Amino acid sequence: MKQSLVNLLPPATLAAILAFWGLAPAGLVEQPWTLPLVAVTTIVFVQLLELVFERHEGWRINRTELATDIFYTAFGFLVIGHLSDTLVNSPLRELKADWGIGTPWLAELPFLVQVMVVLFTFEFGQYWMHRAMHNWTPLWLTHAPHHHVTQLNAMKGYIGNPIELFLISLGVTALLDVDLNALFASFTVGGAIATYAHANVKADPPIWYGFFFTTIRNHSLHHTALSYEDTRCNYGNSVIFWDRVFGTYKEGESAVVGQDDRKRLSIKEQWLFPLRPWLEKKQAAEG
Repeated sequence: MKQSLVNLLPPATLAAILAFWGLAPAGLVEQPWTLPLVAVTTIVFVQLLELVFERHEGWRINRTELATDIFYTAFGFLVIGHLSDTLVNSPLRELKADWGIGTPWLAELPFLVQVMVVLFTFEFGQYWMHRAMHNWTPLWLTHAPHHHVTQLNAMKGYIGNPIELFLISLGVTALLDVDLNALFASFTVGGAIATYAHANVKADPPIWYGFFFTTIRNHSLHHTALSYEDTRCNYGNSVIFWDRVFGTYKEGESAVVGQDDRKRLSIKEQWLFPLRPWLEKKQAAEG
C-alpha cells in the first residue's frame, strides 16, 4: 500500500500544480515571483523525497553533488532563462506582432488543453534538439557533460555545458496565444516531470502516466553507462510520447549511469568540454 501511494506522487504533484495555476487569480499569476516560487518549491519537494524514498543507494546525494546542483539550477533560472527570453522569446514576440501571427482560438480552449498544447509543442522541439545532440558530433560535445553525471538527482536536469543548456531551452511557444495561467502551468508541469525523471525517488507512476510522460525508468536508461549507443533512446525530457511516435522509445532501467570512464567532471571541465578534442591535440603536440 505504501509503495502504491509513493507511485502516485508524480501525478499527484502535477495535479497540485495544475490546480494552483487553474485557480490562481490574475493578480497572483502576474507577480514576478510566483512562477519561480512554484518551480523552486517543486524542486525542493522532490529533492526532499529522495531522503525518504530512495531508489538507489549509489545515487545518494552528498554535499558536493548538492552544491553543484544548486549552482546549475540557479544558473538555469537566472542566466539561461534570461538569455532565452532576451535572444529568442522577445524577438519571436516581436515577429509575431509584426507579421500578425495569431492563434486566438487556443485561448478559447479549456485550461488543461492549453497547458498540454504548450507542453507537447515545446517538448516536440526539445525531442528533436536532444536527438540531434546524440547524432551530430559538434552538438554531442556540448551535450556530453550531462551524460558524465554518475548519479541522478532531482536537479540533475540542469547540469550541463552552457551551450547545450541554452540550445535545449529554445522553443516557439512565444508564438502561441494562451492564457498566462496555462503558459506558466505548462512550464512548471514540464519542469516537475523532468525533475522526477532525474530524481533518486522510488516512484513508478501508473501506466497511463508513463505512456505520455518521462519517468526515471525511461531516463535512467538514456543515461546508462553500458555504452554510448545505449543512450540513443528515450530523448523526451518531459514527454516520452514523442519517442513512441518516432520510434526511439526503449523499455528498461539502468542503476549505473555515466559515460566514458564514469569520471565526474568539475564545472570547469563541463564548460570546456566542447574544446576537448582541440585541447587533447594541443597537449599531444606539446608532449
